[in-house]
Amino acid sequence: MVKTPKKTSTLEEFLKLPDTKPASEYINGQIIQKPMPQGKYSKLQGDLVTTINEVVETQRIALAFPELRCTFGGRSIVPDVAVFAWERIPVDENGDIANVFAAAPDWTIEILSPDQNQTKVTGNILHCLK
Repeated sequence: MVKTPKKTSTLEEFLKLPDTKPASEYINGQIIQKPMPQGKYSKLQGDLVTTINEVVETQRIALAFPELRCTFGGRSIVPDVAVFAWERIPVDENGDIANVFAAAPDWTIEILSPDQNQTKVTGNILHCLK
């Protein structure tokens, strides 16, 4: 069951909160928890990430990430699959993939669950496109 939105004052305060399972997102001043993934969803998500990475990772074209927090443009969202072009993947001081992604993914994939708000999901995709 998806929790109802809760008011919060700032994005910075949201980012200091502990992570939730399933993930919560910060959208327009509200904290909205995503629905709990179920079997069909999880299988499709895993297949998408695996298939995309089989095509793009070895050639260093891009990389697909499942459930990756992306914080940009006043929102902090967790797309079902976020794909970043290789040169846009943030790295840490050791050259490893960074933990924080403060940019929009190049490709956002959302798997709509039956109890998920279509307007919220579409809004997140449009936010990424901006």
